Amino acid sequence: MIKRYCLVSTADERTWPEDKPILFLGEWCKRFSRKNSWIDLDSETLRYHWNDRKKLIEDYNFLKELHEVLLNELSTQLNRIHKKNYSTRYWRILIGPWLGYFTQALFDRWSTLNLSLEEFDIDRCYILSNSSSVVASDMKDFDSLFIDDKWNEVIFGQLIQNLSESKMNINFVDDQLCDSSLTNKRALYSKLKDKLKILLSKLSSFLTRKEDYFFISSYIPLFTQFKLQLQLNQFPSLWFSPKIDYPEVDLNKRNWVMESLNSKDKFIKIVCQLIPKHIPIAYLEGYNLLSQNIENIKWPENPKAIFTSNAYLGDEVFKAWAAKKTENGIPFIIGQHGGHFGVTQFAFFEEHQIKVSDNFLSWGWSSQNNSKIKPFANIKLLNNKLKYNPNGDALMIGLTIPRYSYHLYAAPISSQLLSYFSDQFNFIRALPHLMQQKILVRLAKNDNGWDQKLRWENEFSDINIDSGDKSIRKLLKNSRICISTYNATSYLETLSWNMPTIIFWDEKYWDLNQDAVPYFKLLIDAGIFHKTPQSAAKKITEIWDDIDSWWYSEQVQNARFKFCERFSRVSDNSLNEFRSLLNKV
Repeated sequence: MIKRYCLVSTADERTWPEDKPILFLGEWCKRFSRKNSWIDLDSETLRYHWNDRKKLIEDYNFLKELHEVLLNELSTQLNRIHKKNYSTRYWRILIGPWLGYFTQALFDRWSTLNLSLEEFDIDRCYILSNSSSVVASDMKDFDSLFIDDKWNEVIFGQLIQNLSESKMNINFVDDQLCDSSLTNKRALYSKLKDKLKILLSKLSSFLTRKEDYFFISSYIPLFTQFKLQLQLNQFPSLWFSPKIDYPEVDLNKRNWVMESLNSKDKFIKIVCQLIPKHIPIAYLEGYNLLSQNIENIKWPENPKAIFTSNAYLGDEVFKAWAAKKTENGIPFIIGQHGGHFGVTQFAFFEEHQIKVSDNFLSWGWSSQNNSKIKPFANIKLLNNKLKYNPNGDALMIGLTIPRYSYHLYAAPISSQLLSYFSDQFNFIRALPHLMQQKILVRLAKNDNGWDQKLRWENEFSDINIDSGDKSIRKLLKNSRICISTYNATSYLETLSWNMPTIIFWDEKYWDLNQDAVPYFKLLIDAGIFHKTPQSAAKKITEIWDDIDSWWYSEQVQNARFKFCERFSRVSDNSLNEFRSLLNKV
């Protein structure tokens, strides 16, 4: 007899049946803190389609090409709707991040559903009745929504109803929960903080000339930024975007279609159906309000250049303002704001920033294929040094990612983080027991529903844990060595500070580009980088009693220096170099 399943797409247990074998679409459905509710169920968990790394890269390239097609079409539509004539670049700056994130997330959910129908006999599912649509107010709102159970419950429901191959019985469940996660309620302290930002921006407007360089969310240490502005012969200023209360969704303004709706590709048809339903309010109903804010804002009228490191993604006021300035030929410069850049095999966020900017300031790396990339230095570390404690313990820095896939880059995706957790546990197990007590595990502050602390406590009853609330800088100051477990910012900073560092991660998930491989080979030969947790544990055990002899050896220091010059350069003359780069622009 064929076993028939009820499909469960999220961790919302209201959609779980009581009398039917369950097919969980992914590990994201099974919260560790709720293990007692699912461990004894008659259930299967679908294999993750992107465990096939070749498929992931092929899909990424497909989505990369599709992004350009959809961006051009959506630019035309929004120009028509808003009676504008802006370039594709204007709309890329404003809507590009959302379109990329939405399309990539939707493709993952769509692929997951198709795989479930191919491999299992599914005859039933439950969908929340009052959740026919969830629309973000802007990109910042979307960035928190689309990794949440609620949004994904809605999306899976919409996709299921669009899949012609599906013959499952769809049951609706009353959704009585308050949508508190979907509103923009801010606490009193946050509102006071917003008022302070407005005050500082107004003060800056009195001191700023219309041609001054414009810095916002620069990632540069505050007083260093002030010093740079003085060297550029302008008053130091701080700019913040005003908050906008967008209008409600107007379904009448969403009755338009994308040109590619007639495509024979099933996914392209679905994404074209859902874009008008899900495009954030800021780009449609709220666009006129956004434009009015741009017209009234007291930022430099004709800046020599615009510089940011972080505002390119979720700051709609800045993006709309910068996009309009680029239409008039104002140079738009983006600075690298973290690790992973320049070493990854693929990353949507890296490619997007380079495309929208006139110049992208890297932390040292360059590309023969793109003259926009200007090698500079780690701007986060400008005049920013740290001294570690040679007699301290070890700090191990952990990571989480959303349980649901979000934007694509070379890293563990979604349920693959379970393999990452397993590597961390294996590292601790490979250490002598006395050394295990010398490790402080710093959890990622944003748990993303992974229940990290519970997982660690379930594996080790006496492990030292920091929940991510303490300053990582203070923790590093009190440590003798840093253990970095993922490809991001932390190890670049510690290597630049010349702090003893051990790095390990699974290369299966953190794909490197060919230009980066020789530099990581230097770290491997020096004993800094390791491909397995066991190798890393063996090295730290070997050097623990005299770390400095190893760290300050000629081979290690040469490897560290060459690596940092490429990926996290620090210069004593960096402010002058920065000023020179800006003047050239």
